[in-house]
Amino acid sequence: MDVRTDMLSRLGNRSPGFTLEQPFYIDPEYFKVDMELIWYRDWLFVGHDCEIAKPGSFFTVQVGDYPIVIVRDQKGDINAFHNSCRHRGSRVCTADKGQAAKLVCPYHQWTYELDGKLLFARQMADGFDKSQFGLKPVACESVGGYIFICLAKEPSDFAPTRAALGPYLTPHRLSEAKVAFESTIIEKGNWKLVWENNRECYHCAANHPELCKTLSEAPGLVGIDGDPEMIEHWDACEAVGLPSRFHIDPAGQYRATRAPLLRDALSYTLTGRRAVRKNLSDSVPLERIGSLMLFHYPNTWNHVLVDQAVSFRVIPISATETAVTTKWLVHKDAVEGVDYDLEELIHVWQETNDQDRRIVEENAFGIHSPAYEPGPYSAVHEEGPMQFVDWYARFIGPRLEDRNLGLRNVA
Repeated sequence: MDVRTDMLSRLGNRSPGFTLEQPFYIDPEYFKVDMELIWYRDWLFVGHDCEIAKPGSFFTVQVGDYPIVIVRDQKGDINAFHNSCRHRGSRVCTADKGQAAKLVCPYHQWTYELDGKLLFARQMADGFDKSQFGLKPVACESVGGYIFICLAKEPSDFAPTRAALGPYLTPHRLSEAKVAFESTIIEKGNWKLVWENNRECYHCAANHPELCKTLSEAPGLVGIDGDPEMIEHWDACEAVGLPSRFHIDPAGQYRATRAPLLRDALSYTLTGRRAVRKNLSDSVPLERIGSLMLFHYPNTWNHVLVDQAVSFRVIPISATETAVTTKWLVHKDAVEGVDYDLEELIHVWQETNDQDRRIVEENAFGIHSPAYEPGPYSAVHEEGPMQFVDWYARFIGPRLEDRNLGLRNVA
């Protein structure tokens, strides 16, 4: 039985409300199929507009086997390219981020415009046609200050995602913010374990003392049960032009809602007080907006507050390793040491990330046991993981069945 048939069989026989079988979390062949049928075909969050505010500014990201560079050109457009020289394949941009008038391959100095066109290739034979050797483009879209890419040859339409998420994000003017700090940690667990842990707070009280000072672990936090406190919060936010009511994509791939923090908390700090004196956006007149909680499978969840935004990017490395990058955004004019203390800004999520890393790694360690078998989620507290696993099964299932959907169908 080949791996796709095996995956289909296990998904078809799985018990609703239970975790996945062991191979989905540890098997390298299952992981390769995940990469081919999800990560190389769907829209992925890679970074923020404000990180490449000026023409020539760029950053790079590695998605599985594919090095990618994202750059702003002279027209102000954001472009994404395969970060592989059309000469002999060397990476063109080797730094995580930078500023460049042109993109120059360090190997033989082939030089590309910021729009990907090959400008200069020295000492090539007569008749060499530069127009045929520009950098290969990658589909790239931006919404509300968030940059997404898609590696597929024929990307799905991004318009529904933009239409749904744009109204929630736009008032926060994140394209005009700045990244105050970023960190990347490697969690020794499968990307699906990272998501399952993120999508519930059943574990929070025992594991996240810092976060629990401001974030509720109540099962109804996402507002799907008509909680009066949630409805009152939505009404107050929407009265000042902040879309807030619960919205989930019919396919379950993304969700947005605005939730209040505990008691009178304004931000994710140990005291609950705001971490940044300046509002994240000059367009938000209300202080008690709680947190805009937004996820987009397979690789980002986010919290946007009155004074800061915290974005999380998930990138699989192997069947048992996942990179999680966290970025803290503040108002572009906020000054460290004057408008905010960096340690206060990042402390809660730095601690929470490290705690989650340990949780995921222990979870992964136990799943490797030959004695592991799928266990039941809590119907009270773990609706989030159940929703994620259901999405995964529905999303990858038809792709596993489609034998005309070949592998490596990327741009």
